[in-house]
Amino acid sequence: MSMTMLFIVIVVLFLIYKGIKIVPEYKRIVVLRLGKVLKKTKGPGVVFIIPVIDRPIWIDIREKLLEIPKQTCITRDNAPIDIDFIVYYRVIDPISAVVNVNNYEQATINLATTTLRAVIGNMTLDDVLSKREEINATLQAKLDEVTERWGVKVSSVEIREITPPRNVLDAMTMQMAAERERRAMIAEAEGKKESQIRIAEGEKQAAILRAEGEKEAMIRRAEGYAMYLQKLLEVARNLDENSLTVLYIDSLEKIASSDSTKFVFPYELLEFLKTLKKGS
Repeated sequence: MSMTMLFIVIVVLFLIYKGIKIVPEYKRIVVLRLGKVLKKTKGPGVVFIIPVIDRPIWIDIREKLLEIPKQTCITRDNAPIDIDFIVYYRVIDPISAVVNVNNYEQATINLATTTLRAVIGNMTLDDVLSKREEINATLQAKLDEVTERWGVKVSSVEIREITPPRNVLDAMTMQMAAERERRAMIAEAEGKKESQIRIAEGEKQAAILRAEGEKEAMIRRAEGYAMYLQKLLEVARNLDENSLTVLYIDSLEKIASSDSTKFVFPYELLEFLKTLKKGS
């Protein structure tokens, strides 16, 4: 083999080596052949690019994120506020991402910052602080509307931090302290109220128990007294007149020994004394 043929073989093998590309699943190749874009992308798998004639441009079609640095925006009520956020996006049309925009990533960053200022400029400070989800949705819709022609899909926008002015932070801190104090006072009042209710309930139950105890004691005393009278009546029925006379006389002695100056005698006693008098 002559040197010329050897040189040609080496050149052909080199061109074939340079023309073979292995494209992973998450990438595509947009081919510019003599400056004109091919209508179909290359990949995934093993693809062949004509060296010198074709110019391959690699495009990553995975979802990626852009960290937008902190931006100072002016609200509708002229309050400066710092906001930083994240944009999630992916390339859905690699050819449009190459042909329709110079640098789709940088273009998306610039669009996100200008769109943020426009959205915040139409809101008051209170709305910015309280409507984060609404701001995210508005930014996502406005960005996606523009990036669609670049072959880029903005899937989500997430605000990471909102930093209001120092005086607003101080006012918010004071408001939070006042709110915590108010809640503590309410909790203390509720505790005292609950304690008083429990004390009143306890006193009520104690009074009920005392009343029931006294009632039960009175019933027991009455029952005991009734039993005593019943027993006394049964014993009295079995006593003769002499025994009754002794009991009456003993009772009279006890009455006479008291400090009373007036004595009331039952009619039965008087009748009994008359009987004794007649018997004597």
